[in-house]
Amino acid sequence: MFQHGVPETVVTEVPEGAYLLDVREDDEWRSGHAPGAVHIPLGQLGARAGEVPQDRKVYVVCRVGGRSAQAAVALNQAGWDAVNVAGGMQAWEHAGRDMTAETDGEPTVI
Repeated sequence: MFQHGVPETVVTEVPEGAYLLDVREDDEWRSGHAPGAVHIPLGQLGARAGEVPQDRKVYVVCRVGGRSAQAAVALNQAGWDAVNVAGGMQAWEHAGRDMTAETDGEPTVI
């Protein structure tokens, strides 16, 4: 599936163990994220892109899908195989997929 020229998938199609890149801000990350996800805020992605593996598909997620679509386009243009996760972490939470938090509270998407 393509949205605005960006390869896109739904949260239920993100395989277990996939490389999941979360491009949300620090407070959003701390409130709730997918276990095993890698956090690089969108504003830091240009400087930190070298941390993202180029030998496997990269699933990119944000809150609802806008920032992750921008990140996926940029990564794809630079030679990565990146896919936007449609609906972002809101869809992830709604689908009942596992989440963890960096706080004492229940994981939630803000």
